[in-house]
Amino acid sequence: MTAPSTPATVLDPAGDLIALTRAICDLESVSGGETALADAIEAALTPCPHLEVLRDGDALVARTHLGRPARVVVAGHLDTVPVAANLPTRLEGEGDDAVLWGRGTVDMKGGVAVQVALAAALQAPTRDVTWVFYDHEEVEAEHNGLGRVVRNHPEWLTADFAVLGEPTAAGVEGGCNGTMRAEVRVPGVTAHSARSWTGTNAIHGTAEVLRRLAGYRAAELDVDGLVYREGMNAVGIRGGVAGNVIPDECVVTVNYRFAPARSVADAEAHVRELFTGYDVTITDAAPGARPGLDHPAAADFAAAVLAFTGGAPAPKLGWTDVARFAELGIPAVNFGPGDPLLAHKDDERCAVGQIRLCHDALRAWLTT
Repeated sequence: MTAPSTPATVLDPAGDLIALTRAICDLESVSGGETALADAIEAALTPCPHLEVLRDGDALVARTHLGRPARVVVAGHLDTVPVAANLPTRLEGEGDDAVLWGRGTVDMKGGVAVQVALAAALQAPTRDVTWVFYDHEEVEAEHNGLGRVVRNHPEWLTADFAVLGEPTAAGVEGGCNGTMRAEVRVPGVTAHSARSWTGTNAIHGTAEVLRRLAGYRAAELDVDGLVYREGMNAVGIRGGVAGNVIPDECVVTVNYRFAPARSVADAEAHVRELFTGYDVTITDAAPGARPGLDHPAAADFAAAVLAFTGGAPAPKLGWTDVARFAELGIPAVNFGPGDPLLAHKDDERCAVGQIRLCHDALRAWLTT
C-alpha cells in the first residue's frame, strides 16, 4: 500500500501513555473531521513490522497474522461530539490520582490511546489481534465508519470476540441499549401574527407532545441479569416562518433509548403509541445488543479483566458498536477508561489511573 503522508501531528506510541492520550485528544476530530487523526495513527502504526495496516476512508485496521487459534477485534471510534471550549487538554494532579480534562478524554480517546500503544507494543500476543479505529460513530448510523467497513471489507473484521474501548470506568459493560430518533410533526394554519385568531399556531400545539414526554416514565428492564434503563426525550424542536407569521408546522425531534430486549420494530411501535394522533417519522434507528456475557469468550474476558480491575459486569446504557458486532455473530463487550456519565459533557474528564489500568489489564489478557 502507499505509505501515508507525514501528518501534522506525530504520535509516539512507545512513549508515555498519558502524553499519547493528550496528543490524540488535542488533535480535534469532531465527526466528519477525523482525517488528521486517522493520518497520525496510520503513520504511527505502519512502521510496525508485525502489523498489516489497511484503510477505508478515515477507518483504519491494523492486524497481526501470527497463526493463533483465536482472533480478537479491539475497536474504538476516532470522532467526538463538538468541542465546547474544552480543548486543548489540561492535566491536574500527580501520578495515578491526576485527572485529564478535555473533549474526548472519556468518549473515547482514552481508549483509543490504549489501543494505539498496545497495537505498537504487542508483537507476539497470545491471540491474533485486529485493531480497529473508525470514524463517524457520534452521528447517524448510516455514516458509521465501522458499518462502512462491514459493507466494503467484511473480511477485515473476521474474529471470535470483540472489545469496544468505550468508557466503562475500567469495568466490563455488557450489551447496549438501542437508539431511535423520531420526528413528531404538529400541524397549524398560517396567519398574520396581528390577526393570529385566524390561524392555528403549530408551536403552541407542541405543548401536548411535550406534556407526554414530561410525564413519560422510563422503563427498567432486566435482560439476562443486567438491568437496562430506557429513556424518551425531546432533543430538538424547529418551527416558524417569520417574525410576523403564525407557523403552520412545528417538529419535535425525540430520541428513544430502548433496552436490548426490544427490537427496532418494537421500539417504533412504542414511539408511535406514545404519540398517537400525530404524524411520526422515524429518521434513524440502531438495534441494541443483549449482554452476551454467557458466551465463553466474553465470560473468560470478563473474569480475567475484572480479576485485574475489580467490580462486576454492568449494563451499557448508551448505544455502542457491540450491537454491530452482535449482528455479525461476534460476541462483544465494552471496556475502557472514563466515567460514562461524563461523556459529551462540557466538563469531560478522565482519571489518569483508569487509562493506565485499562492498558495494563488489556495487555495482561492479550499476553497470557
